[in-house]
Amino acid sequence: MTLAAPHDLVVTQATLADWPVISGWAAAEGWNPGLSDGPAFFAQDPDGFFLGRIDGEPVSAVSVVNHGPDFAFLGCYLVRPELRGHGHGLTTWKTALAHAGSRTVGLDGVVAQQDNYRQSGFRLAHRTVRFTGTAPENGMPAGVRPAGPADFAALTAYDSACHPADRPRFLAEWLTGPGHRALVREEGGRLTGYGVLRPGHDALRVGPLFADTAEDARALFAGLTAGVAGREVAIDVPEPNTAGVALAEAAGLRPSFETARMYTGPVRSYARERVFGVTTLELG
Repeated sequence: MTLAAPHDLVVTQATLADWPVISGWAAAEGWNPGLSDGPAFFAQDPDGFFLGRIDGEPVSAVSVVNHGPDFAFLGCYLVRPELRGHGHGLTTWKTALAHAGSRTVGLDGVVAQQDNYRQSGFRLAHRTVRFTGTAPENGMPAGVRPAGPADFAALTAYDSACHPADRPRFLAEWLTGPGHRALVREEGGRLTGYGVLRPGHDALRVGPLFADTAEDARALFAGLTAGVAGREVAIDVPEPNTAGVALAEAAGLRPSFETARMYTGPVRSYARERVFGVTTLELG
């Protein structure tokens, strides 16, 4: 897909080779992207990433990643600071949104853009708060262990219950990415939650943190942060999950950033009460 625009902007689909440009801009905004997010993001939808260029130079970006026939997620909405205010972002946005077709689109919007998103038909579902701080001293709790290949079927089923769409291609990369620590919790041979810790530009990132109960979530968080005491860690918690907020606060983390989860329409029912930490603000 290619679209010519005023000021000689041309919008085309991005490739995985372009990801360092997009993630570099995100890092400059203080969003703390993961160091190895690209392969998992593109595995979900390799056609869902877009760059606007002027004379071949990237100036704008956005992703609209299709998660299935009914749901897509928008993220990575970025324009080089010195070139803002010229319509490049809006042109890139419109081109990318066409990729979603008739799907409901979700996003996690920064405060400065939320009014613009409302004007584009997005409606607030809830606030999400990023908690950051130094990881506490933890050991590996009972019932928590590393995820392995034999867990994949159970993990994808559990993840699907906690997310508006199935995403096995994404998970296959996310669970095994460089530097990623994926843990599961079991009780009586039954999966009661899972979580992933990954390295970011500015802090270690916890996401997702999905669990049946607050006790399961606390155990997983302790396992994920075992061995990294004193390092900066961050987790994005949906504000309605008061137990998730309490978990982050009890770990000594403090609010540092907020977004709004917004949708253009209905999404399938999922276990919102199990979402103690959002997977990633870029893909939901």
